[in-house]
Amino acid sequence: MSPHQPPTAPRWGYGTNGLTDLRLDDALALLADLGYDGVGLTLDHMHLDPLAPDLAERTRHVAHLLDRYHLTATVETGARYVLDPRRKHGPSLLDPDPDARAARARLLVRAVQVAADLGAHAVHCFSGVLPPGVDADTGWKRLADELGPVVDAATDAGVPLAIEPEPGHLLGDLADFHQLRQALGSPEALGLTLDIGHCQCLEPQSPADCVRAAAPWLRHVQIEDMRRGVHEHLPFGEGEIDFPPVLDALAATGYRGLTVVELPRHSHAGPELAAHSLEFLRTAARGGRA
Repeated sequence: MSPHQPPTAPRWGYGTNGLTDLRLDDALALLADLGYDGVGLTLDHMHLDPLAPDLAERTRHVAHLLDRYHLTATVETGARYVLDPRRKHGPSLLDPDPDARAARARLLVRAVQVAADLGAHAVHCFSGVLPPGVDADTGWKRLADELGPVVDAATDAGVPLAIEPEPGHLLGDLADFHQLRQALGSPEALGLTLDIGHCQCLEPQSPADCVRAAAPWLRHVQIEDMRRGVHEHLPFGEGEIDFPPVLDALAATGYRGLTVVELPRHSHAGPELAAHSLEFLRTAARGGRA
């Protein structure tokens, strides 16, 4: 960003995976009433089911709600059991069964189509865990092979695909993102989901430095508190992250997408945490000044 260009104002969102006890219509109304700019919309059975026969009709309904409430969206694909009711996040893009890998890739292509219909600014995804007995080289080849058509679909739709480094997954950190990007020939449509908590959890750099390093590829940002070495998404103030420097770094990048609160294990207190999170982030963005 030019030194003469002002920092970009943050655009806050909240993930529906942290509001699973609410109907989607009610969740969107809540976020609009609280003052959020958008929503991280996880495609799942309780909200917008990507496998439902009436997906197109329901997508039009959600698009209408987003327009009514002046919300934008990111489409997220981290639903735990949307494809397999017995395997968390299964099947993955790394599955030994080629038909299973293809099912995950089809889901991502469908997510790109939904995102285009919603006017969403990105589609989030991740690699998955390397299956037992599969070596890393084979995993990386499968990941690149399966994501190629998804990246093509994202290119055609004009919706970036933003892959997230996830602790414990094959693609687990920022260095792994660059390995995949280079393997695919650095396509414009492939970007990065940066989870600020994950930076605190395992990256060698500070979260603020991670933001600066990731800036050219940022297409989606997730945010929550976290502790070093522990992959547990925490409400703000319960972890170790110093947020004002992180948000200053993010504003300085010129990133214009959503920064989405990611608290998938706290749906029981979703409305209260959504309100608290927005207040916390607005204060942190002012340098911690109330």
